[in-house]
Amino acid sequence: MLVIKEIKELKKIVKKWKKQNFTICLVPTMGYLHEGHLSLMKAARKNKKAKLIVSIFVNPMQFGANEDLATYPRDLKKDRALCKKEGVDLIFAPSVKQLYPTNFKSFVDLNSLTDKLCGASRKGHFRGVCTVLTKFFNIITPNRAYFGQKDAQQFAIVKQMTKDLNMPIKLKLCPIIREEDGLAKSSRNVYLNKEERKAALVLSRAVFLGQRLIEGGERRTKTVKDAMLNVLQEESLARIDYVELVEANTIEELSSIKGDVLGAVAVYIGKTRLIDNFLLRGIK
Repeated sequence: MLVIKEIKELKKIVKKWKKQNFTICLVPTMGYLHEGHLSLMKAARKNKKAKLIVSIFVNPMQFGANEDLATYPRDLKKDRALCKKEGVDLIFAPSVKQLYPTNFKSFVDLNSLTDKLCGASRKGHFRGVCTVLTKFFNIITPNRAYFGQKDAQQFAIVKQMTKDLNMPIKLKLCPIIREEDGLAKSSRNVYLNKEERKAALVLSRAVFLGQRLIEGGERRTKTVKDAMLNVLQEESLARIDYVELVEANTIEELSSIKGDVLGAVAVYIGKTRLIDNFLLRGIK
């Protein structure tokens, strides 16, 4: 397994692989890998003749001024061991200076999709996400890229971006991976103390309830949202950022539940902001 930090070196390797007719698969991450990331690698490995690249980069552009950039968990040694076990061919771990050299002035953003849900409370977050992914797509030129459903809004945004900018890349959305008790896997779970870890289960309880109601035939948006809110409000350590039911591709609010439905929640447990969701397609 190669670990590459220089853009020029990476491009040479990818060019060689493409000449050998390998499919280039990318799993973009910020490191501190867990089973959710590993599930994306496993999905990519299903391609019979593929080279798998995992990017590990804590992107400063997607963190706000008062967010956890400085304390975001990092463990490249552990990440390397996990990637090697999963059969990763190359880790791309550039420095901030490599991706954002002095006098860097360009950004990628969308006019919509980014101002709702996480975009409403994390101003500029998705501009940072879109910019770094555009750079990765241009540098690595992957044929396929893999994302987790836990970041469903991000996936909708990246899907729209690649369509608008005619990027020749196929995107794959993979299911949320959860702990045995239901908590969605997240690198930020490490921030939780024992009491907060228990309280964090309120997110999955709310999400599971919302999904069950819709699968049981409920089509009134307010009824489902109120039920999810009631669950979250029962937890004293939970501070709700949002509870929303939106169209999964456009992130527009739903007046009634139909089509592709994303039920998303964001909640602060103590100082830690966690997200979770359910995704149902073709609701009639």
